[in-house]
Amino acid sequence: MKRLILAANLLAAFSLQAQQSQSFEISADNWAEGEPPKEVFVVDGTIRIGAHDGNKAIVIDPNPITDASAQLAVSANGNASIEARILATKRGRSTPRFGVSVHGMSGHRLIVNPAKKSLDLVKNNETLTSVPFDWTSDAWLKVKLAVQKSAGDAWNISGKAWAADAAEPADPLIKYEDKALKGQGKCAIWATPFSGTPVYFDDIHLSVEAAPAP
Repeated sequence: MKRLILAANLLAAFSLQAQQSQSFEISADNWAEGEPPKEVFVVDGTIRIGAHDGNKAIVIDPNPITDASAQLAVSANGNASIEARILATKRGRSTPRFGVSVHGMSGHRLIVNPAKKSLDLVKNNETLTSVPFDWTSDAWLKVKLAVQKSAGDAWNISGKAWAADAAEPADPLIKYEDKALKGQGKCAIWATPFSGTPVYFDDIHLSVEAAPAP
């Protein structure tokens, strides 16, 4: 009986450890300009470390204009959230599209879509829900996406976007429930620079449930 209790305690401890919450703060200030370091895994597009008004940032360039993305930190196996400070610019009537995602390439994305004047929750290129959103060109914006396991098979998804010099809103702008998630994969940044101007990402905060490093 003692052996069974000990085994159960060890299993519980291992399960708790396997779902360890890890946090990451990503800033480009200590990186050299040019090619991104290994911490920024480029999936598609032209992505570099650059500067804007004297501060370094992860930059998605418009050459080529594509759905560019880069994955960050470690793969989640459960809850995940990402917050980033983003700067983008329109040119004439052309506007970029940009945002963040969790749980890998097929996970949920929170996308600011100035052409539609909306904030969109997207999965597998399908827009799940949208809310009206007024974007200001050439002004830093904060975007935050969080996905948390709920009862049964349900996952709660919430999204926010707000001016970087303002306080974070208490309530999310987007709420959604999904019951078909694996909850696995890395967080990422995304941009489609339709306006032909760079999109800057800085001060990225990540929180994921993942197995601890060996």
